[in-house]
Amino acid sequence: MDNNITPKQTPEEKELLHKRDQLSTLEDELSQRELDLATIKADLLVFEGRYLRIVGVKYAELDEIKAQIAEIMAQRNPVDKDAQEKATEARSQAEESARATESRQDEKQQNHFEPSDDLKKLYREAAKAVHPDLATDEKARIARQAMMIEVNLAYEKGDTERLRSILHQWENSPDSVEGEGTGAELIRIIRKIAQVEERLSAIDIAIAGLESSDLWLLREKVEDAEKEGRDMLAEMAISIESQIVEAKNRLEDLNKTTVK
Repeated sequence: MDNNITPKQTPEEKELLHKRDQLSTLEDELSQRELDLATIKADLLVFEGRYLRIVGVKYAELDEIKAQIAEIMAQRNPVDKDAQEKATEARSQAEESARATESRQDEKQQNHFEPSDDLKKLYREAAKAVHPDLATDEKARIARQAMMIEVNLAYEKGDTERLRSILHQWENSPDSVEGEGTGAELIRIIRKIAQVEERLSAIDIAIAGLESSDLWLLREKVEDAEKEGRDMLAEMAISIESQIVEAKNRLEDLNKTTVK
């Protein structure tokens, strides 16, 4: 009797191998798509910071002057509800503009988000390892979500050491150990495949939303202008500066004629 005969695989075992291959392919795709989404978000964040530093600060200054003008008009017309509402709205807008610009003043100035190949490789590995949609129960999902947030933050900051630390931490975590049993494993993998496919669809929707946003469209216009040798943000700032001068002149005139 030949004891070296390989046992025939059961239909469940064959299906399990097939599903493992399918899941592996989807995991690779998911990690890449998560990288695409994270890169777009980080790039937009950098552009937003650049916009606020160059243009946003001008709008904040203009909004503050407009608020002061509206408040003077409201003081002069205390029974005019329209004037009171305009003053309230103008002050609210000025405060919102100030908050938006002040929160980004101390950030490192970058024109573009330029992740290194090493950073992108580490992100894909970390995303593939800890992705929440690979969890098999709610407790594991919560743990993975927290870890994924850390992964995204480290990527946005370009912190390769933090990504390596997260990946090492996860690889040595009990949560990374899978259970046993062909039937149970097959069910887990089938559910993981469904979760990954659902997440891929969600990523496509998220990317489409970002790429149709006002910020994205403005960024594209700015980049097109740069190809032509123009600095569109600087041009916008100059235009707003002229409005600031006009608003300052009006405010000065109002202050001169204010009844004391």
